[in-house]
Amino acid sequence: MNCYDWPQYWDLAFDDDTHLEADFVEAAARKYCSFPVRRLLEPGCGGGRLVLELAQRGYAVSACDLSDAAVEFSMARVAAAGLSADVVIADMRALSCEPKADVGYCLVNTFRHLLTEDDAVRHLQAMADSVRSGGLYLIGMHLLPPDADEEDSEEWSVSKDKTTVNMRLDVADCDRTTRLETLKFRMEVVTSDAASPQLFETDYQMRIYRAHQFEELINRVPEFELLDVYDFWYDIEEPLQLSDEMGDTVFVLRRL
Repeated sequence: MNCYDWPQYWDLAFDDDTHLEADFVEAAARKYCSFPVRRLLEPGCGGGRLVLELAQRGYAVSACDLSDAAVEFSMARVAAAGLSADVVIADMRALSCEPKADVGYCLVNTFRHLLTEDDAVRHLQAMADSVRSGGLYLIGMHLLPPDADEEDSEEWSVSKDKTTVNMRLDVADCDRTTRLETLKFRMEVVTSDAASPQLFETDYQMRIYRAHQFEELINRVPEFELLDVYDFWYDIEEPLQLSDEMGDTVFVLRRL
């Protein structure tokens, strides 16, 4: 069963970093924008954990996702909080935002679902059309350094109220030539009202990037310039020097 079809559990699995990520969006806006930031745009929003968090902080948030279940869940949780956001079903390669956003953000590897160079360029051009001049686009993803372990795995658990989500991530396949890897997600959900855990397993393909490959991609979309690079500590006071040795990476792009 597709893990993305269960956003109430998928978003919970990544909820621990929500405040940290939202703090970084705000910090980047303060540091790099010469105007007050009010409108935000999130392509590939999933179940809307950041949509909700940033709407609660007073921003006008627009977002899109290809999953009907994710969009429905995102809209419902925002409405339940007495807030509003514009969340629609749309392809991130052809999204459109009007009025234009001040800042766009796409964190935690969502960008890597764009499996070809042409798809990535189409998406960046769509974002260039959707973000105002002087605005930002923040992209967070894992790079694959040349000496990285290609058979990586990771496990973690998150609990909230009466639900626990146990996640396991394995790299099922990695091909540096095609620049594609297959990530196998295993999501076990334990709830107090269920006799046994629910198990969801899905394979997702993602595009592989090294630092110089991402730089080459950005050079194909002259509407954006790369300002700074951070890691997943999201310390706005500590920009890093981009290199092919980097793994966890957050790029700050400015719309020219």
